[in-house]
Amino acid sequence: MLDFDPLYSTPQVAAIEQFIDQHYSLAGPVSCRMLQRGLNDVYVALGSNGERYVFRLSHRRARGPADVKTETAFLTHLSQSGVPVAAPIPTREGSLVIQGQAPEGARQAVLFRAIDGRKPDATDAGDARANGKTLALMHNAAETFQPDGALYRLDLEHLLHRPLARICDSGVVEDADVRSDLEGIAARTAKAIEAFANLSWTYCHGDCHGFNARINDAGEAVFFDFDDGGPGYLAYDLSVFLWAQTSFGRRSTAMWDAFVDGYRAVRPITPDDFEAAHRFVILRHIWLMGEYASRAQEWGSETVGWIAREANFLRQWETERCVERLF
Repeated sequence: MLDFDPLYSTPQVAAIEQFIDQHYSLAGPVSCRMLQRGLNDVYVALGSNGERYVFRLSHRRARGPADVKTETAFLTHLSQSGVPVAAPIPTREGSLVIQGQAPEGARQAVLFRAIDGRKPDATDAGDARANGKTLALMHNAAETFQPDGALYRLDLEHLLHRPLARICDSGVVEDADVRSDLEGIAARTAKAIEAFANLSWTYCHGDCHGFNARINDAGEAVFFDFDDGGPGYLAYDLSVFLWAQTSFGRRSTAMWDAFVDGYRAVRPITPDDFEAAHRFVILRHIWLMGEYASRAQEWGSETVGWIAREANFLRQWETERCVERLF
């Protein structure tokens, strides 16, 4: 009986190694090291034959349980359609998703083959174009994918309204005027997006900011980290790359232009989707703020204190960028 029930536990590496050896047909014994702890726990796993893998252990999130069933089904569809992605590896029983018990409850796990290639260069237009091309290929393949009971819909409720509620409920933003500003920006943004009559709907990657990829020897961007994906607005999927170029003090749009060029080389972008992408930058930022705010009890209010300062960026973006013209 524990005196303090955990929100989030960190498994010992030896336990991860044993779990992989038990459930996957790899050349063992497998050795692991933790790559990242946070929104998920991610491990690099090395088989005795030198093969490299990535093992991802999902954990609790305010937006609901990890939708790894739909995610892995989509990745399999993309891989079979020739889209460069990190496909999941089945267990001995043939499942792409497996569940293990931790002190805080059940956690879902997926094993991926590690991607060969280098990290994208933030200042390389060729890498930006490669990201745009792979996203377009992904959206093409998504037209023949039928999600079966997807847990998330990347709509206004998921991307804006619930995250805003998490921000306000977390206590991180103590200034009532700032909270009021955020609510006003959110309301105006939702109204502007709803005014678009013909926004495209697709299955989204959800986190295509330019670094959830490796650039292979052929110059392709091989995508991974579909954890935030789901059926949603195509304009949102585009906007994440633009947001990554312009948020947190960044002011560059040259890579955005290259990204759009790469996308359009494969697939057109409608005028409404392109214009709406600039509005969706605000949703992306509020969504991220909500993700972090929902973990204030886990990571501490100091760690997520930056959220209270982000109304400035949102106000400036709305004033300078969200006008009735194309970028």
